[in-house]
Amino acid sequence: MRIFDVTFAYPWVFVLLLIVPALIVWQWLRGRKRGTVFSFPQLKLLVARGKTLRERLHILPFYLRMLALICVIIALARPQSFSSGENIYSEGIDIGIVIDISGSMLAEDFKPNRIEAAKKITRDFIDARTNDRMGLVIFSREAFTQCPMTVDYGVLKNLLKEVKSGMIEDGTAIGNALANGVNRLKDSKSKSKVIILLTDGVNNAGEIDPMTAAEIAKQFGIRVYTIGIGTQGMAPYPLQTPIGIQYQMMQVEIDEALLRQIAFTTKGKYFRATGNQKLEDIYKEIDKLEKTRIEVTSYRSKSELFYPWVGLALLLLFIEITLSQTYLRRLP
Repeated sequence: MRIFDVTFAYPWVFVLLLIVPALIVWQWLRGRKRGTVFSFPQLKLLVARGKTLRERLHILPFYLRMLALICVIIALARPQSFSSGENIYSEGIDIGIVIDISGSMLAEDFKPNRIEAAKKITRDFIDARTNDRMGLVIFSREAFTQCPMTVDYGVLKNLLKEVKSGMIEDGTAIGNALANGVNRLKDSKSKSKVIILLTDGVNNAGEIDPMTAAEIAKQFGIRVYTIGIGTQGMAPYPLQTPIGIQYQMMQVEIDEALLRQIAFTTKGKYFRATGNQKLEDIYKEIDKLEKTRIEVTSYRSKSELFYPWVGLALLLLFIEITLSQTYLRRLP
């Protein structure tokens, strides 16, 4: 039986409360029948005198006894309270996002183009994380850290917003980019370290071989998810001409074999994004694969509440006995 936040172990004991009204009725009937007859020569004087305070309180010990009995019955029902909760332990993941910003990322087989589509979907991915440290590396012919590892997602998204093609000399240095990402994560104490590498081309620059960088990532326990971004076949590239922007269809060249090998070596996974929705789905899949681990331990503790009721009953009985033997003592 539960009343508010209190549970009674033996609720059937409350049946004994029926004794209380029965005793009150019995006391009332007993009081009507019982009376003391005095021979008093002047009855008018007795009536005029009225009842004293002591006479008015003569029934108080009985009601104190009834209250003590009620407290004893509540104590016998064994009131209890329970507190419950959860101890939650979360282990964040360190995620390095490495994005290609070479000129080919301006191709408009994605809307509005590859780089802007990648930025938007990466931003949505950041919004879906909670306890993870994240960083951002951008690359073309060189690679540099746009945002170091942080849990301040506002700063990360603002720095991501500033990313654009042309910030670095054109080219595709996949090895340098991966090595830069590994450098961001290698000293991490997190048990789960991940790099998301997004590119639309073939490695053609940089001093570090991509597979050498992959082996280094493996040594530090970093998984690399590689994403090849670009439609199948031809894609429209904008070209600046004297008469304005002109579009030229160019062959999409992605070194899928290399990206697969990087992912395999580091126990990651390779994805091919051929459109905005496909890229979004890839990020959602990575999000599911790399969810923060949460351990929940439930607990429930019990507190016995009958002690105060027993104490109150003893106090009431003490007051009742004291009054009955002193101020409210009745003569036989």
